[in-house]
Amino acid sequence: MSKPFIFSSESVTEGHPDKVCDTVSDAVLDACLEQDINSRVACETFVKDNVVGLAGEITTGAKFDYGTLVKNTLKEIGYDADYAKDTDYSYTCKFEKGAFLMNMLGQQSPDIAQGVDAAAAADKHTAEQGAGDQGIMFGYATNDTKELMPAAIHYAHRLGQALTELRKDRTHTWLRPDSKTQVSIEYIDNKPNRFTSVVISTMHAKEISTQEIRDILTRDLIEKHLPGNLLTPETEILINPTGLFVVGGPEGDAGLTGRKIIVDTYGGMGRHGGGAFSGKDPSKVDRSAAYMCRWVAKNIVAAGLARECELQLAYAIGHPHPVSINVNTFGSNEIDESLIEKAVDEVFSFKPADIVSQLDLLRPIYSKTTNYGHFGREDAGLPWEETNKVDALKSAV
Repeated sequence: MSKPFIFSSESVTEGHPDKVCDTVSDAVLDACLEQDINSRVACETFVKDNVVGLAGEITTGAKFDYGTLVKNTLKEIGYDADYAKDTDYSYTCKFEKGAFLMNMLGQQSPDIAQGVDAAAAADKHTAEQGAGDQGIMFGYATNDTKELMPAAIHYAHRLGQALTELRKDRTHTWLRPDSKTQVSIEYIDNKPNRFTSVVISTMHAKEISTQEIRDILTRDLIEKHLPGNLLTPETEILINPTGLFVVGGPEGDAGLTGRKIIVDTYGGMGRHGGGAFSGKDPSKVDRSAAYMCRWVAKNIVAAGLARECELQLAYAIGHPHPVSINVNTFGSNEIDESLIEKAVDEVFSFKPADIVSQLDLLRPIYSKTTNYGHFGREDAGLPWEETNKVDALKSAV
């Protein structure tokens, strides 16, 4: 029997300045893939006030106006003068004067390209498609929730998504795009027992009082979207604990792509290799192999082979095979881990080209992943969330 512990995870909404950047980067990626599935994209975005900067490397046959794409993305988030006018929003945002775009995108290095291309090259070890970079990637699954995600990040995302819906459907017109959520859960015998605290910080119109915000969000957000069996009278509720959050978004803070990698994955419950996801095409194993790891770990748990599972892969740039594969079930396995590892090797292929093929990744699906988690989103139709290898794993063991 393990000792009780409390674990916390946070989420941020699409109006958070870092998530604004992730959203723009993935919008650029999808726009490229819509026209050219062979696009190589590494798009970084930064934002402050009304300045948006794009930087990185793109090789694509796609043709589109980057300025229009950025403007439409900001509009969808809620940072746009026309959007504000159309929805009767009356808040100040520096994008009302238009976004100033700095486009510093270049072309991918030919040295990297030859390592990734499925073709022979001087001194390259193989003619197969190789990994786009060296690195380590992790995937994780646990039976905390039906989505096989850790409970704290699952509920933090649920609150963030519901908060955005309350804003966008205009249930509460005083809500603004920049918000954070955080959930702390007590575990007993390694199972979620109760919420010990729930934190909501949301940007808002200056006309509403803090007490009104607290009363409304307790009723319409927390009590409505968190399970009553985990929400107790002892749960500490903290809503806008600073007392004021009128200035937010890119006006309140600078944003960068890739600064919310723990929000994007498992809320800290599962390990992270360090590489960010947004703005990267699937030749970048930082993204595609992390999705692969989640798919494998989720199917292991869904097959009942373990209560929780973490999978690690490691790659060398330009090399088609992972240099290591590690399965860790943290002692929750129902059968010997060596049998699970053998089954994984039999059922799945971890070559970069095979990952792309198995998960059908050369599609403009990445804007679905940007906000509220790349994992556990069963409503988004993401292929790495499917449990379609359960029978194959059971047969293999």
